[in-house]
Amino acid sequence: MKQNKSFSQLFFMSLLMLMVYVDARKTNMKKKLHKHPKESHPLPHFDPHPTQLNTFDVMSFGAKGNGVSDDSEAFLAAWKCACKVSGATIKVPAKFNFLIKPITLQGPCMPDLTLQIDGTILAPSEVSSWPKSSLFQWINFKWLQNFTIKGYGTINGQGSNWWTSSELYDIQVKKKTHSKQIPSMKPTAIRFYSSNLIKIIDIKIINSPLCHLKFDNSKGIKVDNITISSPENSPNTDGIHLQNTHDVEIQHSNIGTGDDCVSIQTGCSNIHVHHIKCGPGHGISLGGLGKDKSVACVSDIIVEDISMKNTLYGARIKTWQGGNGMVKNVTFSRIKVYDVMFPIMIDQYYCDKQICKNQTGTVVISGVKFDQISGSYSVQPVHLACSNSIPCTDVDLTDIQLRPSLKYRGYQQAMCWNSYGKSQGQLVPSSIDYCLRSGGGLIKKIAKSHDSVCYKLF
Repeated sequence: MKQNKSFSQLFFMSLLMLMVYVDARKTNMKKKLHKHPKESHPLPHFDPHPTQLNTFDVMSFGAKGNGVSDDSEAFLAAWKCACKVSGATIKVPAKFNFLIKPITLQGPCMPDLTLQIDGTILAPSEVSSWPKSSLFQWINFKWLQNFTIKGYGTINGQGSNWWTSSELYDIQVKKKTHSKQIPSMKPTAIRFYSSNLIKIIDIKIINSPLCHLKFDNSKGIKVDNITISSPENSPNTDGIHLQNTHDVEIQHSNIGTGDDCVSIQTGCSNIHVHHIKCGPGHGISLGGLGKDKSVACVSDIIVEDISMKNTLYGARIKTWQGGNGMVKNVTFSRIKVYDVMFPIMIDQYYCDKQICKNQTGTVVISGVKFDQISGSYSVQPVHLACSNSIPCTDVDLTDIQLRPSLKYRGYQQAMCWNSYGKSQGQLVPSSIDYCLRSGGGLIKKIAKSHDSVCYKLF
């Protein structure tokens, strides 16, 4: 009995050990079957879905971000997906450089779409690489509503080759010779067309071939805390350019370019520009208006709390001879100027050539206030050159204190030609006090008749 019992115990122990051994082998086999090879790498991943809730990262759409590869298609793909989602964000991540060829990002899209730029977006640097059909703008936004661009990244137009080419082109035109390799047109960096309720916040735009930021046929624009810059030798590179655009606020920004810091063109109304640091450049300008006998209408413009340093002009209105239309209700207030050549200017004889033909037609100017403008000038403190045919009316010069700078090489006398209005408050130089003509009631009636051409636009 003892032997049988011992045999039974041994048999069951052996059977148990065998079962444990078989089970262990099965487990090891499963691990080997599911184990990846040591040298395997994940395949490139295209994910058309948000990386986070309503966030579309361009890297997830195939963008390389190395500054060399063309990332245009990735941006377009991300835009196409985000455009369909309410409250979506397209993310351009920091620490990457994205080379983008000329593209159009268009709506209509779902509301509250945001383009979050934290990295750097680069334009093609070689002029020859731009298609002839894409010379008007680089990145074109159109037909958008409730759209925001924000972030701490940079949009770099890489315009240095364009500026050099432009100078060469001008020389060749004067010599009556043309080069097929140098286009006469240069692209604007960022353009908004027919878009409403647009916000541009915090970003930096630099070195555009032409204008840096342009709004055309748009309404309800807010630009806040952005930086725009290009060298002084960059021709025609406006900072912000407005045309046929209404209800605009531009504030708390630094703008220094080779041309106007802010350029306000025909068809603009209800524009508020304030707390801007401007320079270098040509200052803040209305115009040129009325070129080639065109109709120009601008109204209800407020420019205030501005600092201008080393600019060609300060507060300026410029019109071409022969134009039609009206500029009215314009205020330049609380402007500090440092070494500005012409701090206050109205020029109704504007001409970008050596000689322009004299014409009797004019864009009428009425209701312009220059208030609390102080600092230093290097050529002339006040230059108001109004049309021979219809003078400027209701021009006010109030609390103007302008003294020659250390770079002074011009005229200390204020110049007012055919300008009607009043001067009051503290006035330096004293010539401002008797610069403007008084009266002009009959002239106002004549000027008012020209207002009818702009009635529908105003």
